[in-house]
Parts: sequence; C-alpha cells; structure tokens
Amino acid sequence: MNLLKDPIPGLIKKIALPASIGTLFQTLFNVVDTFFAGTISPEALSALAKSFPIYFIIVAACVGVTVGGTSLIANSIGEKNKTKIHGYFTHTIIYGLIVSIIITAVGLFFAPYLFQLMGSELEVIQLGLSYTNVVFSGSIIFIMLVALNSLLHADGDTKTYRNVLILSFFLNVLLNPLFIFGFGPVPAFGISGIGIATVVAQSIGLIIVFIKASKSQRIENISLKGFKLNLKLLTNLFFQSAPISAALLLISVGNFIILSYIGIFGEFATAGYGSAARFEQILLLPVLGLNTAIISIIGQNFGSKNYSRVKESYFKAVLYGFTLMIISGLIILVSADKIVSIFSDNQKVISYGSLYLKISALIFPAYPIFFISNGFFMAIKKSSYSMYLNIIRNVILPIPTILVAQFFDGGFDTFFWSYCFFNWLYVICLFIYIKSYIKKNLN
Repeated sequence: MNLLKDPIPGLIKKIALPASIGTLFQTLFNVVDTFFAGTISPEALSALAKSFPIYFIIVAACVGVTVGGTSLIANSIGEKNKTKIHGYFTHTIIYGLIVSIIITAVGLFFAPYLFQLMGSELEVIQLGLSYTNVVFSGSIIFIMLVALNSLLHADGDTKTYRNVLILSFFLNVLLNPLFIFGFGPVPAFGISGIGIATVVAQSIGLIIVFIKASKSQRIENISLKGFKLNLKLLTNLFFQSAPISAALLLISVGNFIILSYIGIFGEFATAGYGSAARFEQILLLPVLGLNTAIISIIGQNFGSKNYSRVKESYFKAVLYGFTLMIISGLIILVSADKIVSIFSDNQKVISYGSLYLKISALIFPAYPIFFISNGFFMAIKKSSYSMYLNIIRNVILPIPTILVAQFFDGGFDTFFWSYCFFNWLYVICLFIYIKSYIKKNLN
C-alpha cells in the first residue's frame, strides 16, 4: 500500500477491515470474560462491570502510547526521514516502559478507593480487586505490545495485530475456564483467573509482534545507539500521547459517573448495563477500524502536506461510519433481550440490560463523528484537541444528563434518554466545527 498515492476509499477498506476484525476479537475477548464472570455469580458479573473504568486506565495508557507513536512515526515516513523513524520507534518503547511503571503503581494503589466510590458491596469490592490486581501487575506486557505495534500501524499494517487479537481470543476461551475453575495441577483461581488468562494471552501476542516489528524495513540497520535517551523525542511523544491518554481516562471518568448513577438501582442494574455495554462494543467495531485507518492515512498525508487527501479521508470515513452504525443500531433494536440473556438468566439483569440497549441503539449513528474526529486530530498532531473533545463528552455532558433525568423522574431509562439527546446535540456541533476547521486550516 502507498498511503500517499493510492485511492482513499481503497486504503480505508484495506486498513479498516483488518483493524475492525482485530478489534472484533479484542471485544469478543472481553465478552468471553463477561460470560465466565456470569458463570461465577451475579456479584462477579457486577464486579467485572465496575472494574471496567478502573481497567480502562491501562487501556488509556496503551492507546496513548500506540497512537502517539503511530502518528509521529507515520509523519516521519511521510517526510521520508529515516533518522526520525528510528528515533520515534525506539523512544516509543522507552516511553512505554516509563508509562507502564507509573500505571502499575497507580492502579494497585487507587483501585480499592474507586470501587468504594461506586457504592459497591464488600463482596463486589473483593471480587473486583482480585481481578484488577492481576491485570495491573501485567500492564507492562500490554503496553510493550502496543508500543512495538505502533511501527506496524504507522506503515499501514493492521493485519499482524489483527492476527494477534484473533489468537488471543481463542487462547482466552481455553484459558478462562482453566484458571477460573482449575484442572489437574492448575488450582481454581476464581475471578482472578480471568486476569491471569488475559496476561498469558497478551504475553504470547507480545512475542509475535516483537518478531514482526524487528523484521520491518523501516528500522533496517537500527542500532542500540537509537535507544540513547533523547529528551526532545521523548518530550514530543509525551505531548502527542499524554493528551490522548488523558482523553481516554476521561472516558473512564464518564463510565465511572454512569456506573455511580446506575448503582442507585442496585447490583442487578449494574450487571445488566455492564453485560449490554460489552456486547455493544462489538457493533461499534467498524467505527474503531475507521479511526485506526484515518490515523495512518491522514498521518502520512499530513506529513507530506497532501491536504486534499486529508480532507477526503475524514469525510469519507464519517460517511462510511454513519451508514454502518445505522445498520448496527437496527440490529440492537430487534435483539436486545436475547443479547443480555447470553450473560445471565436473572430476569432483572436482562430487563435492565435490554432497556439500555434499545435506547443506546439510537445513539449509534452519532458515534462515527465523535471517534473519527478524535482520530483526525491525533493524526495531524493536535492531540490536545482530542482531550478537549473528551472533556466535553465525558465530564461536562453527564452533568446536564443527570440534571435533566432528575428533573423528570430520575429513572434508569430516563437517564439514558437524556444521555441520548445530549450526545446527538454534541456531535452535530462537533461536525460543524470540524468542517470549519478544515476549511480554515487545510486549504
């Protein structure tokens, strides 16, 4: 693929499709975790749901490292600057190591307090910590995997990571019951086994991506001197990735606010929402694939000042995403009850989960504008803009959402109807702003 010359629609398809398939299996990985948590108890299912905004600290770090590295390496490829390609590759690894140490310490220390803030029962807190302590201890593996993968993504290779995610999914299907329930010499770890299975699967993925990245022509003749600390490169990586990580942490804040509000209705409501949200991610995959594609395509073309291709990439990705999300929303509307019953046979859990999904289906076509706009700003090295977008959506918007819901009856469904309205209002304003920004800055 030539990201600077090949037709945009074909490039989007070639990069987004493998990325979407990979993310599908990454999401199915989480769905398998949710399924097996449900086999333990409704409390374990609630614990896993409440652990998501805490675990999302690792996700935020991973995305920050990989998108920061991908965008800077992609820009360097567009500039045809081999020295910068080598420098940003090695310093993405160094930066990832630093971040992983910080994330592990923060996660292990603050997780107990975050579970308490969500109003969790003591049993749910204990179950949640049994899971989060394991995954935070293995965070260095997750972050090193995506740091190495940033080189592959910058060059438009989303197939390798796709294959890793597919393999990880099947490993997770086998390892979850092994570590949860035990077999032969392997003891039963309970909910901790879900975390152990995740760490083992990611370790194997790290080995595969390391082998593939080391064979890339982009880092031919790279030497150990490339790992000599360069504060300028490290600073550039920080300012490119930190706003993205901060933006994603704000998604975690948004989830935390939602889960705290839902917690008023009991652990069954939390379990229902958590189960539905995990499945919901599957149908959002095309948007995430498109986001990955435009970071690579726009990153290289912005580096080579091909602004017409930058504009075409953004608007085509939004159009494709909007169309696909209408289809996904229709699928959810007609199958909400059956979806939640996969994870639990408890009628209260099913009722809450299906109610959320039916309202959420109406928000689906709004998601492409938000996610692709985030990717657009990441690719043109305006990561701080992505942070601002997430502050508005995940910290500011929940405030009027809760106020409007309480103005009526404060009910579970009223809250999500209010959430639907404010999401649509936000993305319409965002799309108008992006059009204005492109017209002003990229002509």
